[in-house]
Amino acid sequence: MDRRNSTDVSDFILLGLADSAEAQLLLFLLFLLIYLVTVLGNAGMMLLICLDPQLHTPMYFFLTHLSFLDLSYSSVITPRTLQNLLASSKSISFLGCFTQMYLFIVFGATECFLLSSMANDHYVAICSPLHYPVIMSPRRCHALLAGSYVTGFVDSTVNAIFMSRLWFCNSKVIHHFFCDTSPILALSCSDTYEAELIIFICGGSNLVLSLVTISGSYVSILCTILKMSSTAGKQKAFSTCASHLLGVTIFYDTPIFTHLKLKQSYSLGKDQVACVFYMIVIPMLNPLIYSLRNKEVKNAVIRIIQKREGPRQFK
Repeated sequence: MDRRNSTDVSDFILLGLADSAEAQLLLFLLFLLIYLVTVLGNAGMMLLICLDPQLHTPMYFFLTHLSFLDLSYSSVITPRTLQNLLASSKSISFLGCFTQMYLFIVFGATECFLLSSMANDHYVAICSPLHYPVIMSPRRCHALLAGSYVTGFVDSTVNAIFMSRLWFCNSKVIHHFFCDTSPILALSCSDTYEAELIIFICGGSNLVLSLVTISGSYVSILCTILKMSSTAGKQKAFSTCASHLLGVTIFYDTPIFTHLKLKQSYSLGKDQVACVFYMIVIPMLNPLIYSLRNKEVKNAVIRIIQKREGPRQFK
């Protein structure tokens, strides 16, 4: 990092989401409730899958890490947002700001490719059910997972390198509630064309590649389902894919809207609303989507409860 960049601006000020004390308190209570549900939902999903041997399958292996990623990138943003809603000083250090930006890009990019891996798992389960245990072996599952994390770290590292070369010598007020790339680019007093181009290429490539993989998987799945003669088989296949499709749709809408833009098109109000939904609300929704529509998860909860109640009744 260029020394001039860090000495000219030692910290930033996050503008926040509201001006009045009443609105800040209301948002604090709302976000605190959402974050508690997010922690309980995702941690509960990971614990349930860990405790129930019948859920030790490739699909739930990926779902465990999806819950971990949701919990992680929500925790990168939400606690700091809660603190700023109550604090009089909303400053964040230069290092803290770039660390926050780096981590949420890591977790967000990793989730893109994890969702692609889950789509591939559904494709194999429906289109090649007889070869499923061989194709989706533990070795392949771990390779897909490792590839997702490596891609996320590489994407975030490249972005951070180019962002760290910018100068911040004038205003240090970030017009956002966390350190996102767009408002930081808008704040820089140096030429941001190179950084914008790299961010657009990296982000666009990740989104396009993961979406193409997911779309290709589901086109093949749809063709296979339409060829099925059994109505029960079709319903089971649709039920298997419904939760993942809903999660993918919700997850991809917001980053396409917010992150594939130049700094000239950055809009404070629209982007803040979109990012609140993306960074705070979606991590809460995913465990609900994958549990409420999933009989296996519900049955696992019942089995865990029965196991705990059994010894008590015996005593």
